[in-house]
Amino acid sequence: MFRVFPSRASSAAVYEALLDGILGFVALLAAAMTVSLLPGGFLVVVTDTDAMGIALGFAVVMALFQSFVGVYRHRLALVPLTLRISAVVVLGGYGTYLALKQFHLHPHPGPLVGTAVVYFLIAIFVLRGGAIAWRAVNGMPRVLIVGTGTEAQGVLNDLRADDRHMREVVGFFTTAVDAENVVDGAPIFDHGRPLTDIVTKYGIDEIVVAVREQRGGVMPMDQLLACRTRGIKILDLAAFYERSHAEVPVDSLKASWLVYGEGFVQGPARRIAKRCFDIVSSSVLLLVAAPVMLIAALAIKLDSRGPVFYRQERVGLGGSNFQCVKFRSMSTDAESDGVARWATKNDSRVTRVGAFLRKTRIDELPQLISVLKGEMSIVGPRPERPEFVAKLKDQIPFYDLRHGVKPGVTGWAQVRYSYGASMEDARKKHQFDLYYLKNNTLLLDLQILIETVTVVLFREGAQ
Repeated sequence: MFRVFPSRASSAAVYEALLDGILGFVALLAAAMTVSLLPGGFLVVVTDTDAMGIALGFAVVMALFQSFVGVYRHRLALVPLTLRISAVVVLGGYGTYLALKQFHLHPHPGPLVGTAVVYFLIAIFVLRGGAIAWRAVNGMPRVLIVGTGTEAQGVLNDLRADDRHMREVVGFFTTAVDAENVVDGAPIFDHGRPLTDIVTKYGIDEIVVAVREQRGGVMPMDQLLACRTRGIKILDLAAFYERSHAEVPVDSLKASWLVYGEGFVQGPARRIAKRCFDIVSSSVLLLVAAPVMLIAALAIKLDSRGPVFYRQERVGLGGSNFQCVKFRSMSTDAESDGVARWATKNDSRVTRVGAFLRKTRIDELPQLISVLKGEMSIVGPRPERPEFVAKLKDQIPFYDLRHGVKPGVTGWAQVRYSYGASMEDARKKHQFDLYYLKNNTLLLDLQILIETVTVVLFREGAQ
């Protein structure tokens, strides 16, 4: 089976970008019809291929630029959202104007683009304002959390902090396994009360089961089933965190959930599509980045002694090792004692030029050659050193699953988690890697590439 769309957790950004693209397309066509009233203009109809092509280009530019500046990455406050959208509209609009003027695609490029920009801004802010008003009038989905332990409190905190899947928590429902109530911030319903009555009385739309141990009849399964047959959505901890954080938590994960659940699609169609994507994207990126790579090589030579490139053994597909090549960003005696160490934030071993290369990820560009060779992919889990893999396998559940796909130059963990150099950081990043392994699609790969640009531009929580 060949999946196209990523899971709901990561697809929100895709749908928002698609919607804004449609708005841009309609805005340009509406602007063209408006400009057609000017002297010397032309009447735009849907069969006009030139107008349709210009509208499509304008739509792609607006949606893509907004993706690059992180408009879809998370829900921004009003001021930064306005600033980023304004910057996108100015740059995208000016770029469209220059293209139309340079290639003589329209007799009135200035009025056309100016009018389209005005229409686009009106549409996008009306749409976002309408969405806010709709939520205010209709309210948010109402959630009941089953459990009163630390996991339940964590779910409550996450729901209140989640800016993309906003929910109203009605309360907690106790279970026989809850020896002590440690939750705070919402009412607690006793398990002696029928769950179905609570769902009906309070208009519950969703139930989150925040209990790790569910064996021995501690869960009201018959009542949960009755709620499910009424159309109430029910999530366990793994499914909840997959949706809310776009990660798969290993602490509450069971092998059966991985075995019987959906995802982990690695069929022939997906492998062929991913390989074609890798070849095309790495070739284009190498051509575009060639001048940058040349300047980086010269800067490394002038800044410190040693080779330009740094080769290191890493673990790849199926657990086999390969030589990973990067621009050297550390001094040549970084591991003179032969002991493998994680790189840390503000690492003293990093050279002056190396610090810049690591911040901008220019040091990763030589790995594009490994992508062409088939040792790596553009998107995938970060390749780790064999010395670290041996330790991580013993301490992190399901760690070997990451070797079921090729390692990547960038990945879901790299764009979703801050810089880290500890066992706990490795565990957290592995949870994001598991999410990618379970939900990997071509669209998710594209989303990760776009978010990589955002991370480089704004340093939003990635290494």
